[in-house]
Amino acid sequence: MKNRLIAAAALTAASALALAGCAAGPGGDDAPIKLGSVNTISGPATFPEASEAAAAVFDRVNADGGINGRMIEYKAMDDKADPATATASAREVVGSDEVVALVGGASLLDCEINASYYEQENVRSIQGIGVDPGCFDSPNIAPANIGPFNDTTLTMLYGSEELGLEKLCVFTSVIGSTGPAYQAAIDRWSETTGKEPLYIDDTVPYGGADYTTYVVRAKEAGCDGIVSNAVEPDAIGQIKAANQQGWDDVTFLFLTAVYSDSFAAAVDNSGAGVYVPAEFFPFTTESEINADWRGLMEENNITLTSFSQGGYLAATFMVEVLESIDGDITRDSVNEALANMKPIDNDMIAYPYQFDKIAAQDYEPGGWPVVLKSGTGAWEEAADNWVTVPAG
Repeated sequence: MKNRLIAAAALTAASALALAGCAAGPGGDDAPIKLGSVNTISGPATFPEASEAAAAVFDRVNADGGINGRMIEYKAMDDKADPATATASAREVVGSDEVVALVGGASLLDCEINASYYEQENVRSIQGIGVDPGCFDSPNIAPANIGPFNDTTLTMLYGSEELGLEKLCVFTSVIGSTGPAYQAAIDRWSETTGKEPLYIDDTVPYGGADYTTYVVRAKEAGCDGIVSNAVEPDAIGQIKAANQQGWDDVTFLFLTAVYSDSFAAAVDNSGAGVYVPAEFFPFTTESEINADWRGLMEENNITLTSFSQGGYLAATFMVEVLESIDGDITRDSVNEALANMKPIDNDMIAYPYQFDKIAAQDYEPGGWPVVLKSGTGAWEEAADNWVTVPAG
């Protein structure tokens, strides 16, 4: 009899442990909701603010009680702009950690390297900042931003249609497989306007020491506007090369990558001005539209940039999706919620965010033009509304 009592007690204890394990496991009511991202936090061009901003959103949600009492556990990996590290990082968060979704990432090569793996593992990603072409060519990835290729079309549209520039010359720094995507962006501008650039130079180096040769060629060709996908240091180099040539009537049409306070402070003379179609509502403008983002960033000492805007928005969208789920929060239920989500309207972007439509590029991307006038050291709004790429 004693042995039977011991056996029964052992069975009861084992059952209790098993039940406790189920409750605390990946799908349990008390288990954390695991989210992750792959980012270029160190390397030649870095985007740390995106994942930092996403983490700040999730920390605030946790401080307010989480998602129906469940805490969010967020893990941001650094791919160091290295393909092997990017591959390993994705497998750690998706395979080993079994995240229910990826959120707030910003990487030079994550999408291109890992998009097929994400499809294979049936995991969705709301990138904070989509950078490489793979971010805009996968049913499993829908960035919060419009990306550098849509941005290229927009900056050319603003230059030709709003500023009246007639001789656009294009400087393209090609990294990896970005060449065809940038060419497609230029072609989209041509199809929309019926115009052609004066010339395209896709040999402009990334991280070049001196851009004088390229600037002299553009000046001699008679360009009135230079369209460039340069990142901040290279853009500064291109403007300085123009200054050295005494070229003070050329307009620079850059991408959102240069829209920062540090860039504005570094550029003394920008010729006829620098124009950028900001992918999010201009962060240099004091407005209620950016108030929650700005307050959260300042509270967490995160730099105010378009990158942190993207990370904030990606996390904000994901929180709304998680809160809409009835029942257990798993990778499958998150995928279903993303597929069936209602469009989210947010004044920080020009379009409603709806995962499947963004992933399919079935929307009209838009940007808010800002200008850095020569000698001002500060960005100003160059328009009073969004400029969008017309639907094809």
